[in-house]
Amino acid sequence: RDGNLADVALGYKEWQSYVDDPAAMGKSVGRYANRIAGGRFELNGVEYLLARNNGPNHLHGGVDGFARRVWESSVEGDFVVFTLTSEDGDQGYPGELTVQAEYYWSDDCELEITYRAVSSDDTIVNLTNHMYLNLAGEASGSVLDHHLQLECSKFLPNDAVQIPTGEVHEVEGTPMDFRVAKRFAEGIDSDFNFMQQVRGYDHCWVVDGWKKNILGRVGCLSCEASGRK
Repeated sequence: RDGNLADVALGYKEWQSYVDDPAAMGKSVGRYANRIAGGRFELNGVEYLLARNNGPNHLHGGVDGFARRVWESSVEGDFVVFTLTSEDGDQGYPGELTVQAEYYWSDDCELEITYRAVSSDDTIVNLTNHMYLNLAGEASGSVLDHHLQLECSKFLPNDAVQIPTGEVHEVEGTPMDFRVAKRFAEGIDSDFNFMQQVRGYDHCWVVDGWKKNILGRVGCLSCEASGRK
């Protein structure tokens, strides 16, 4: 903000610390980000059993998910491209999957990450970056004063092992209501919907007006102290 540079993406000083990092700090996670209930899913009438690494569930691609692996890298024009191939049957998933993560940094200080995946067979895939942010900068303390605004009037309540129950609830009158920007501190200590169990927010929201294959505005994270958002 105003030319004041800071490292806002949390990470480690030594690369070795990333190898067995359970937080997947700043990593690309897959084949499937988040949890798959019971470590199983059905596709084309066939049930697939996956590695269970989060109680009864499959989390972030399993015991040896993408976040634990070394990707090939290359520079292509203005992009840095990371590539990984996951063999058929890897962690229980069908199909050989080739994944690319393209990183682009614009002249306007915007970071864009694009994921591409091609499979040799029908499969499921859900890729994301597991970045942790502190917009006040490295070693600046808690993010509880950060403000979050979401274009979401509904959320998905979880069960005791953090799997959505299938219900869709209104955020109004709950700590899940971020339709107007508010500080994390305002609801972080609530016992609402297992928030004490997961030590804060670890939930799914429903984006208002979502349309397939159209990327729209979801929300905004901001820090008044630094002016960054």
